[in-house]
Amino acid sequence: MERTALDLSVTPQTLAKPREGLFANNLKLYISILLVAALTSYAVWARERSIFACQATGYTPDRYIAYCDGANYGDYEHGAFWFGLEPVLGFANKADVLFLGNSHMEKGFSTNATADWFSAAKARYYLMGFSYWENMTFAEALLRKMRPSASVYVINVDDFFDRTERPPAKVVMYDPQGLSQYEAKRFWQHVQQHVCGVFERLCGKKGAIFRSRETGVYYVQNLPGIIPVSFDEGVNPDEVDRDAAAAKDFLQRFTQGKCVVLTQVPTVHTKVGDAKAIAAALGTKETSENNSYVLGFGLGRME
Repeated sequence: MERTALDLSVTPQTLAKPREGLFANNLKLYISILLVAALTSYAVWARERSIFACQATGYTPDRYIAYCDGANYGDYEHGAFWFGLEPVLGFANKADVLFLGNSHMEKGFSTNATADWFSAAKARYYLMGFSYWENMTFAEALLRKMRPSASVYVINVDDFFDRTERPPAKVVMYDPQGLSQYEAKRFWQHVQQHVCGVFERLCGKKGAIFRSRETGVYYVQNLPGIIPVSFDEGVNPDEVDRDAAAAKDFLQRFTQGKCVVLTQVPTVHTKVGDAKAIAAALGTKETSENNSYVLGFGLGRME
């Protein structure tokens, strides 16, 4: 064995190799632990906040997810319509009766009774309402993109004639990144549908709304269901004047020569007083049995 100047023995080369191998093995183990922790953390995040937070049991060839309650997913239907990510506007264009409004309208008319009535009448209908308290601002922007053939418009008055731009509408209409965001949401729907179709437990149970491409009908999963209905007969003159003026402008530009039915789906604190006042300002005729108001009973022209 060699000696140093201090007469200390040099570490044999045969002992250095095992230490190097031990360090390499520990490094591999450390990296593996980090990868497992990262993947586990991402899986938890995805199941709580992404589209994987919602069930995938509502997909059919006709249905897509319009809304998922995962915090980082949320709305899809605005982009589906605005960017043409789903073949929906073609069906809406062909409808004989076009429904406009917010999610209350969607839920109120997404029933077997609606489907059966139109089937018996041999007429096509489309529910073109949106969540997030959507209103006429987004509806009229869509109508400019469309060539609707509907001879009847049913409008849910529930704040429809408010011109406040809702957050999802702002994103799809103005955000330069809006298209890529919604294309990514469409992509992850395909992934979720196939992955959770095989491994169902990978998906959570948060609320979701599936929507028909052909009729716009909602199919709601795990979101709040039936709630007590109440009515507010009071009238807010400022809101009525504002909404009535907006309604006249909307109807003149988009429903000339059509039959227009104003209605209101009951909900909590239903603004019946305001709805009646707006309808009266538009010169409607009331059908007393269901709080609906008609502009023109024939299909030829609007009164």
